[in-house]
Amino acid sequence: MKVDVSKLSAAELDKLAAQIEKRKETITQQNLHKALEDMQAVAVKHGVAFADVIKLYSGSRKNPKAVKGKPKYQNPENAKQTWTGKGRKPGWIVAGLDAGKSLEDFAI
Repeated sequence: MKVDVSKLSAAELDKLAAQIEKRKETITQQNLHKALEDMQAVAVKHGVAFADVIKLYSGSRKNPKAVKGKPKYQNPENAKQTWTGKGRKPGWIVAGLDAGKSLEDFAI
Protein backbone atom coordinates (compact mmCIF):
# COMPACT_ATOMS: atom_id res chain seq x y z
CA MET A 1 0.00 0.00 0.00
CA LYS A 2 1.41 3.30 -1.06
CA VAL A 3 0.09 6.65 0.18
CA ASP A 4 1.02 9.87 -1.57
CA VAL A 5 1.42 12.20 1.39
CA SER A 6 2.57 15.11 -0.74
CA LYS A 7 -1.03 16.03 -1.54
CA LEU A 8 -2.44 15.69 1.98
CA SER A 9 -3.33 18.68 4.14
CA ALA A 10 -1.96 19.16 7.64
CA ALA A 11 -5.24 17.90 9.14
CA GLU A 12 -5.18 14.83 6.92
CA LEU A 13 -1.56 14.15 7.84
CA ASP A 14 -2.45 14.45 11.56
CA LYS A 15 -5.32 12.00 11.08
CA LEU A 16 -3.05 9.58 9.21
CA ALA A 17 -0.36 9.89 11.89
CA ALA A 18 -2.93 9.09 14.60
CA GLN A 19 -4.07 6.04 12.65
CA ILE A 20 -0.46 4.90 12.26
CA GLU A 21 0.25 5.27 15.99
CA LYS A 22 -2.93 3.39 16.87
CA ARG A 23 -1.99 0.55 14.51
CA LYS A 24 1.56 0.40 15.89
CA GLU A 25 0.18 0.11 19.43
CA THR A 26 -2.20 -2.67 18.35
CA ILE A 27 0.66 -4.59 16.72
CA THR A 28 2.86 -4.12 19.79
CA GLN A 29 0.12 -5.47 22.07
CA GLN A 30 -0.45 -8.46 19.75
CA ASN A 31 3.28 -9.19 19.75
CA LEU A 32 3.43 -8.99 23.55
CA HIS A 33 0.54 -11.43 23.91
CA LYS A 34 2.12 -13.81 21.39
CA ALA A 35 5.46 -13.62 23.21
CA LEU A 36 3.73 -14.39 26.50
CA GLU A 37 1.99 -17.41 24.98
CA ASP A 38 5.29 -18.64 23.55
CA MET A 39 7.09 -18.21 26.87
CA GLN A 40 4.32 -20.01 28.74
CA ALA A 41 4.59 -22.89 26.27
CA VAL A 42 8.34 -23.12 26.85
CA ALA A 43 7.77 -23.22 30.62
CA VAL A 44 5.26 -26.06 30.19
CA LYS A 45 7.74 -27.88 27.94
CA HIS A 46 10.30 -27.73 30.76
CA GLY A 47 7.75 -28.73 33.39
CA VAL A 48 7.86 -25.49 35.36
CA ALA A 49 5.35 -22.78 36.12
CA PHE A 50 5.86 -19.60 34.15
CA ALA A 51 5.20 -17.57 37.33
CA ASP A 52 8.19 -19.33 38.95
CA VAL A 53 10.39 -18.37 36.00
CA ILE A 54 9.32 -14.75 36.41
CA LYS A 55 10.06 -14.88 40.15
CA LEU A 56 13.51 -16.31 39.44
CA TYR A 57 14.29 -13.60 36.91
CA SER A 58 12.96 -10.83 39.15
CA GLY A 59 14.97 -12.08 42.09
CA SER A 60 18.18 -12.34 40.09
CA ARG A 61 18.15 -8.62 39.34
CA LYS A 62 18.32 -7.71 42.99
CA ASN A 63 20.90 -9.44 45.09
CA PRO A 64 19.54 -9.53 48.65
CA LYS A 65 23.05 -10.15 49.97
CA ALA A 66 24.52 -7.11 48.23
CA VAL A 67 26.13 -4.55 50.47
CA LYS A 68 24.30 -1.24 50.27
CA GLY A 69 27.29 0.86 51.19
CA LYS A 70 28.69 2.40 54.32
CA PRO A 71 26.60 5.25 55.74
CA LYS A 72 28.33 8.63 55.64
CA TYR A 73 25.54 10.74 57.12
CA GLN A 74 23.25 10.32 60.11
CA ASN A 75 20.15 12.11 61.33
CA PRO A 76 21.12 13.77 64.63
CA GLU A 77 17.53 13.43 65.85
CA ASN A 78 17.24 9.73 64.99
CA ALA A 79 20.47 7.70 64.87
CA LYS A 80 18.73 4.86 62.99
CA GLN A 81 18.32 7.10 59.95
CA THR A 82 21.46 7.05 57.83
CA TRP A 83 22.40 7.84 54.25
CA THR A 84 25.35 6.68 52.14
CA GLY A 85 25.47 9.91 50.16
CA LYS A 86 24.39 8.10 47.01
CA GLY A 87 21.02 8.35 45.34
CA ARG A 88 18.16 10.55 46.34
CA LYS A 89 18.58 12.65 49.48
CA PRO A 90 16.35 11.50 52.33
CA GLY A 91 13.74 13.91 53.65
CA TRP A 92 15.63 14.63 56.86
CA ILE A 93 18.70 15.73 54.85
CA VAL A 94 16.59 17.95 52.61
CA ALA A 95 14.84 19.50 55.62
CA GLY A 96 18.17 20.14 57.35
CA LEU A 97 19.68 21.73 54.26
CA ASP A 98 16.58 23.91 53.84
CA ALA A 99 16.99 24.96 57.48
CA GLY A 100 20.50 26.24 56.76
CA LYS A 101 22.60 23.27 57.82
CA SER A 102 25.38 21.92 55.63
CA LEU A 103 25.93 18.32 54.61
CA GLU A 104 28.93 18.20 56.91
CA ASP A 105 26.59 18.78 59.85
CA PHE A 106 25.20 15.28 59.24
CA ALA A 107 28.55 13.52 58.68
CA ILE A 108 29.24 10.47 60.80
